[in-house]
Amino acid sequence: MILPEVKIKNILYATDLSDSARYAFAHAVSLAEHYGAKITILHVIPETHDYFEKSILGYVSKESWDEIKVKNLQEARHSLIGKKRDNVMIHEVLEQFANDAKRESNAEIEFADEIVIDRGNPVKQILKQAELRDCDIIVMGSHGQSTLTGVVMGSITKRVLRRSRKPVLVIRLPEID
Repeated sequence: MILPEVKIKNILYATDLSDSARYAFAHAVSLAEHYGAKITILHVIPETHDYFEKSILGYVSKESWDEIKVKNLQEARHSLIGKKRDNVMIHEVLEQFANDAKRESNAEIEFADEIVIDRGNPVKQILKQAELRDCDIIVMGSHGQSTLTGVVMGSITKRVLRRSRKPVLVIRLPEID
């Protein structure tokens, strides 16, 4: 069997800004340095769908669900961008993250050739952006933010793995002893 030559020119690094995703970034950078590839950083802000809300309302009252949504939104906002709400701020956070990583590694490559912030279904958006940008590989963490939506709807990473036509590199956080 003759093995094909692996060429990686475009890497899609999908992040939800969790610890797992931040750890996966080191692997995306390593691949980019090795292959001389470009990295696109993608963050998707999930939107709740009507069918999901209708199924949730079978378990809790509308008032309770509204309280849960507000609480999760506030927690996400504080963990991502403090009290600032605009996508521009998330973009700045990601840009600063990439710049800090470059400084720490003394690498010669640009870590963030492009930063994309999108809204919608994270799985669909990751797959869409990988195709649009002609990415050769998707790099992402194995576990993201733990929200009620994530628990009920299942793992984004697993769904990307199942549906992607591109190779997906899934990085686990190391176990702490």
